[in-house]
Amino acid sequence: MAAGGTTPGRIPGKEPGRTRALERAGVAGRVVLAAGGGYGVAALATALLSLTLPMARSEAVATATLLSFAVMAGIVVLVFATRTALRALLIVAGTALVLGALLWLAMGGSAP
Repeated sequence: MAAGGTTPGRIPGKEPGRTRALERAGVAGRVVLAAGGGYGVAALATALLSLTLPMARSEAVATATLLSFAVMAGIVVLVFATRTALRALLIVAGTALVLGALLWLAMGGSAP
């Protein structure tokens, strides 16, 4: 034992097992947010673009579907690049809310 009653290489107050469990839970939460939030935002973006792109309906749907893969990848990168999971959640939720409102307006303000 080192001076002060601690084991060398160990930080006082940090339990290795608990820290690893919290880190794993944080990563698992980000994975769920990236998958679920990415899918939701990509679906909303696809629906909005399908209605608003100035081209034939079939071409607009195909283009929007192709772009949805980039949107999903962007959300995944964003979720893992943000400093906190809460900030990532707020960004994804805000994006979904804005896209949902724009989709609602594009549909004429009516339910599907």
